[in-house]
Amino acid sequence: MRKLRRGLALILMLGMLVIPAYAEAEEEEGFDPESWTAVETLASLEDVSASVGAAVLMERETRTCLYESEARRHLPIASVTKVMTLLLVTELVDQGSLQLDQKATCSAYAASMGGSQIFLEEGETMTVRDLIKAVAVSSANDGAVVLAEAAAGSEGAFVERMNRRARELGMEDTVYANCTGLPCQAEHYSCARDIALLSCQLLSCEWIREYTTIWMDTVRDGAFGLSNTNKLIRFYPGATGLKTGFTQEAMYCLSASAMRDGTEYVAVILHAPTSDIRFESAKLLLNHAFANYQMVELLPDAALAPVRVHMGSSPWVQPVLSGETRLLLEKSRLSGLRKELSLAEETEAPVAEGQTLGVLRLLDREGTELARVELRAGETVERASWGSVLLRLIRMVFLGEA
Repeated sequence: MRKLRRGLALILMLGMLVIPAYAEAEEEEGFDPESWTAVETLASLEDVSASVGAAVLMERETRTCLYESEARRHLPIASVTKVMTLLLVTELVDQGSLQLDQKATCSAYAASMGGSQIFLEEGETMTVRDLIKAVAVSSANDGAVVLAEAAAGSEGAFVERMNRRARELGMEDTVYANCTGLPCQAEHYSCARDIALLSCQLLSCEWIREYTTIWMDTVRDGAFGLSNTNKLIRFYPGATGLKTGFTQEAMYCLSASAMRDGTEYVAVILHAPTSDIRFESAKLLLNHAFANYQMVELLPDAALAPVRVHMGSSPWVQPVLSGETRLLLEKSRLSGLRKELSLAEETEAPVAEGQTLGVLRLLDREGTELARVELRAGETVERASWGSVLLRLIRMVFLGEA
């Protein structure tokens, strides 16, 4: 039976190379890459709002929301659920609780999953690395469940972790019932805003892009082919991921990400009526971000001078930047930007580490403050004893020390 199923999978892979529109997973039914790359069906952000159930555009690093439509509307999300599945697995790998080369065994339950799959057999083993690849590239439901069981012992225990992590990330409009997004009787929903936040968090793990940017690959030592369900990976410059989804209830869903010049954006599309509109909407949102926004670094123009400390155990304390130094701005506001540095020349001991010593501000041409970064003491400086003050005075007088 296993040989028969793998033989069928190989036939599907060969067919995929010849007729891509018919060889993708179930959730990509009806996709035509030629028409999608040639036809522009959406011309504005208003067209996106009118065409899909919900949408959000967000910058990954600052979590700045640049566009939203029905952002907190509760909707089924199909396989976009697996963004959370991948996040928990990547965090466990980073913590050392899971290893990429560790082998996980497929249970009877995991082997019973329908929809997109890699046809794992009960008792079959596969590395965590290949399971991540199968989930990220081909949205394998069976692979997702095997990962969940390896991480938490059972899918149910893993789902509890999913919901707990969602609350930690501020995902106020999300409830998970499984790790795949397959239809179920229990409540299972999210919203475009929450998915955008979650996607940004997953992308903060840089190595996950090794998998989410794969267009075609294999598992089982080359015996089973994978093709990415996210067509942006092939057709959109700078695409970095992330996850597609489709069920009859959820319709066509997508969390798409792309990076250019060090700035990465996430576009979430939910409940699109067709696959083409899903991808076209995400492409339009990403194009809008890259065309209209730019990341600005708020740093002093020269090295910060140390601040003199009166009556301190050390005569100086070095100020350091505290807080976010990168700011996303509309390109139309970049002209005439100026920085304003205010830093104390001296202060009295004791000085606590983290004590505010000044501020660096970014102003626009009208003088409106756009951002500020506090300058704080990089270390603690205790108040000096009278003996040490006297010794320092002697050194200043007789040795010329400052």
